[in-house]
Amino acid sequence: MPLASIPSPSQGVWHLFGVVPLRAYALCIVLGVIVAVVIGERRWRARGGEPGTIVDLAVWAVPFGLVGGRLYHVITDWQLYFGPNAPNEPIEALYVWNGGLGIWGAVALGGVGVWLGCRNRGLSLSAVADTIAPGIVIAQAIGRWGNYFNQELFGGPTDLPWGLEIDPDRPGTVPGVDTYHPTFLYESIWDLALGLALIWVGRRFALRHGRVFALYVAGYTVGRFWIEGLRVDTAHHILGLRLNQWTSIIVFIGAMIYFWYARNKTNDEQVGMTPELALGSPGAEGSIDPAHPSDQADDEAGDGEGSSRDGEPEAIASTPGEGAGDAADSADPAHPADQADTSGPAGEEPQDPPQNVVVTEPAREPGTDEEPHKVAAEKVVVPGKDGALHEDVTVDAVSEGEKERR
Repeated sequence: MPLASIPSPSQGVWHLFGVVPLRAYALCIVLGVIVAVVIGERRWRARGGEPGTIVDLAVWAVPFGLVGGRLYHVITDWQLYFGPNAPNEPIEALYVWNGGLGIWGAVALGGVGVWLGCRNRGLSLSAVADTIAPGIVIAQAIGRWGNYFNQELFGGPTDLPWGLEIDPDRPGTVPGVDTYHPTFLYESIWDLALGLALIWVGRRFALRHGRVFALYVAGYTVGRFWIEGLRVDTAHHILGLRLNQWTSIIVFIGAMIYFWYARNKTNDEQVGMTPELALGSPGAEGSIDPAHPSDQADDEAGDGEGSSRDGEPEAIASTPGEGAGDAADSADPAHPADQADTSGPAGEEPQDPPQNVVVTEPAREPGTDEEPHKVAAEKVVVPGKDGALHEDVTVDAVSEGEKERR
């Protein structure tokens, strides 16, 4: 009996109100998914992607991943459900909560779900893969604790102080042995360290085009290869190696080939950035306004007042039905702001003259008191040689009588 050991939980299922089962294995899977989505969402927004994208893609990835993981487990361990002396009933192949999700199938079919989601949204699959890779492997680190509650997938006997206590009636136990290698813990620690390393490497070397995801696959298969060699649960063997060890070798080679192949890719990856995110939306934290620096606020225009920027008021254009005096505080682009108008009548306060205002003046026919048609004239404010402003009236058309009178 070792001096120290890790005890196993006495149960992995709790019942609410004696009816609704809460399974630790399922809770670990759900918690892992939540953590993966949160990490992926933060990384996606930091890359410039639209918020909520990873959440939407998870709706595709999670169901596909669960089906793929269970299919891989059932196909590679079919004898557990369909063999002549199978310990489980065939219907139990659908009981995901009892454990048995192959990570290879989960990632493969889950990737199909992500691809479908990216295709619908017009996103680059490689950009999404690089973004979610650290979150996936950290989710695996959390999900492995479900094996701890189920007392499954442990290693061979050990006297190390971190040996895991396993009930003697569990499959794979050795008579007279109480503690075994906690392979779930080894893989959990490996996955957590790998996830943190991927985040650092991705930032340090600015890896793109699926190369971070390739490193995730390669790093995971290295750890899985040696941890798989410690396990004592039933598995198929080929040339002395367990099936999952051969799978690790093949997948590792494929990941390294892709990592090398993608080294020279320089084309842009579509992350689905919206125009609002690209230009900056009002009130959005960290948004970019191309009109001025991000720490300079816009002054909103009020009723009857001109909006301003950089502390200077904007000029307000006058219209025929509006008095020029209503905009006494506005700037006149014809002269400096501190120069008063001198063209107004004596005794009246200076007013900003209207610019390019179309007015109408009556014209009379000779020998009659009736007002004929109105003639359009254009009044324009122009600067004179003395620096003062003068009104220049240009008559577009006058009657023949008016011409003779002039």
